Amino acid sequence: MPDFDHKAELAKIPSEPGVYRYFSEEEEIIYVGKAKNLKNRVSSYFVKNHADRKTRRLVSQIRRIEFTIVHTEFDALLLENQLIKRYQPRFNILLRDDKSYPFIKVFNEPFPRVEMTRRVDKKTGTYYGPFANIRGMYNLLDMFRELFTLRTCTLNLSKENIEAGKYKVCMEYHLKRCKGPCMNLQPTEDYEQEIAQIHQILKGQLSVPQNYFKQNMMVASEKMEFEKAHEWKQKLDLLQNFQAKSTVVNPKIGNVDVVAIASDEESAYVNYLKIVNGYIMAAQTLEVKKKLDEPDDEILALVLFEMRTTYESDAKEIISNIEITTDFKAEVTISKIGDKRSLLDMALKNVHYFRKEKAERKLIESSATTNRRDRVLIKLKADLQLKSLPHHIECFDNSNIQGTNPVAAMVCFKEGRPSKKDYRHFSIKTVIGPNDFASMYEVVSRRYTRVLEEQSELPDLIVVDGGKGQLSAACDALKALGIYGKVPIVGIAKRLEEIYFPEDSLPLYIDKKSESLRLIQQIRDEAHRFAITYHRDKRSRNAFVSELENIEGIGKKTAANLLKEFRGVKAIREADVDKIAEFVGNDKARKIKEYFDTIEQ
Repeated sequence: MPDFDHKAELAKIPSEPGVYRYFSEEEEIIYVGKAKNLKNRVSSYFVKNHADRKTRRLVSQIRRIEFTIVHTEFDALLLENQLIKRYQPRFNILLRDDKSYPFIKVFNEPFPRVEMTRRVDKKTGTYYGPFANIRGMYNLLDMFRELFTLRTCTLNLSKENIEAGKYKVCMEYHLKRCKGPCMNLQPTEDYEQEIAQIHQILKGQLSVPQNYFKQNMMVASEKMEFEKAHEWKQKLDLLQNFQAKSTVVNPKIGNVDVVAIASDEESAYVNYLKIVNGYIMAAQTLEVKKKLDEPDDEILALVLFEMRTTYESDAKEIISNIEITTDFKAEVTISKIGDKRSLLDMALKNVHYFRKEKAERKLIESSATTNRRDRVLIKLKADLQLKSLPHHIECFDNSNIQGTNPVAAMVCFKEGRPSKKDYRHFSIKTVIGPNDFASMYEVVSRRYTRVLEEQSELPDLIVVDGGKGQLSAACDALKALGIYGKVPIVGIAKRLEEIYFPEDSLPLYIDKKSESLRLIQQIRDEAHRFAITYHRDKRSRNAFVSELENIEGIGKKTAANLLKEFRGVKAIREADVDKIAEFVGNDKARKIKEYFDTIEQ
């Protein structure tokens, strides 16, 4: 290159860790890089015949080199990150995100508020997050409102304002959702104790608030204040329930970062999990567009540094699916077995799903002729990794109240729309008491036994309303019929809308804005509505039958036949004696008519 003598420049570069910067003819920084050995790394750009076209283009534009020596490779990573953000060189990977993830903010003020925010000003409060899972963040805020009595107003509750009597309690106080600190009805110490418990929960230290609730429960019990003791027990149960649902693996694992990467020629896909005492405190998956055919370890180091900085992680162990050469002052583990492997599998599953979703989205967007209905089915096929489009979907749901009048329903969707003529009701026959698993086994068995006997077509997809237990019961029914594996089947759990697959303990989380998830939710909700409606009708009929049994000479069979013939209580009440006598005889008809005349008076 006539304008740039790279050999003379390379002779000046030391064999030390540091950061290098490439300048163009216009004195623009076009690339920033880090290296354990500056001389070796920079030399590699000029001595190799690069196969990558983008790298050849970068080298052709270099007109000047600057470098900065640092103590360690981690210091180099820190400086590189700062320079990339500052100058945004055109050949560097830029970790941009068009989303503004929210935080939970605990305000620095008297009687602090706890709210969601997207603006960070650390002078005004303590921030926890960011939360890539928005639903999880709102679940936390909802739990805080159930556990504690926090104020929601924006009043300036300074000591002077309260003592001056500037404020009056609002509706929140009368609804017992606030204890009235604005009128000095709640001691500052009590409120601060609750805020302290919130800080501990947000840090993942659940044992501290658990002990707090337990001690208050014991104190109230010793004072014979059993109502208060019960309230504290309910709070303790709520927190323990949250803990049971949130724990991912053995809490003894402690604090770790989990990161997994997969890549192709154009992009790399990275999932990051921040684990604190066995809880997922943060989770994010992102796509990194390659600029110079960067190797996976370099991309992973850049992303990991950004994630640990963003989520303020100081974990001393990093679990990864590839070697990480950069020193993050933490032990790097490539787990093969055990709970740590389960975490890594979860991260890899998120990576592969995210990558597949991106590819499918591009495919759908490129097909301008695809109508919405077909697009949703294509998306659902991709999300659930089905072999064919789910033109025919059947969904099952159970309904009972404390085991009474147990029923189930099956709804059918064809081409993404309800096919109401194919809906089916089931009265549970073989199960006594509230046993959702056994009920699911029965109705799935009965449905597909009949389908096989009538030689009808099996559906393209079966959806079960429920988690792993209901799904397992449905799978057992299909196995007993010899059709397990011939029809795809999934379960959808209500709490976080997780999708469960047979023989897979890790759920799939589909994007909450995805059309395919909305279709599954619509089918599940329709099955629930259909089951509830049938359950109410059956309960009403049974109540009426039981009521008629109080009439002398009227048994359950006679009452049921009457209801069947007249198709409703109103029709029986309004019918004349002769009409009723056609079915039950004159004597019974007279007694029934007298009964209704009596209760109407």
